[in-house]
Amino acid sequence: MLQATQVNQYYGSSHALRGVSISIERGQCLALLGRNGVGKTTLLKCLMGVLPLSSGAVNFQGRDITRLKPHERARLGIAYVPQGREIFARLSVEENLLMGMAVRSGSKARRIKEEVYDLFPVLKTMLHRRGGDLSGGQQQQLAIARALLADPELIIFDEPTEGIQPSIIKDIERVIRLLRERGNMGILLCEQYFDFAHALADNFVVLSRGEVVATGTQAQMDTPDVKRHLAV
Repeated sequence: MLQATQVNQYYGSSHALRGVSISIERGQCLALLGRNGVGKTTLLKCLMGVLPLSSGAVNFQGRDITRLKPHERARLGIAYVPQGREIFARLSVEENLLMGMAVRSGSKARRIKEEVYDLFPVLKTMLHRRGGDLSGGQQQQLAIARALLADPELIIFDEPTEGIQPSIIKDIERVIRLLRERGNMGILLCEQYFDFAHALADNFVVLSRGEVVATGTQAQMDTPDVKRHLAV
């Protein structure tokens, strides 16, 4: 579904990404692992079009999207749950969800799909509360629900467990596992914590200092040489 080839990106004179290549298939969960500051979020922003590539290419379902803007990539079916959630704090929960539904259609949505309440029941009880009044974990659930309402072909999670209480981490794990088991979308899960990603992903890419230092399956990741690059 998604293929990034030899991606390079600079912050001024700092070479943030160094020839990074990854690929994701439909029905697959790919975990992007590494400690803080190794380039994980930078790569995701390049895939989403938030940051331009210095060189390299990004293809989505056979189409070159390297120069497309973020909203154009979203309309093609790429959803992004950013680090820090970035919900609309002054809008209600319901209005945040409706914004997600409008991404691909470009028009005002009329009704929120009941499926999102099956995944995150707490949101149905908070529809008229402002997003900024929710706890960090509830905001993360809202951000994921908003992304799913865009009916994505591929969903990108940037450290969805960061700063979240354990009970909601379990809910997020349950939802990602369900999405993976359905097999109708690709999932890119960016994490620094090995155990959470190891329980969900099919394949893994490990970054260190902007470079890919390891790739493989679950079994291939569970080694001391790989774990020294991770927060475990």
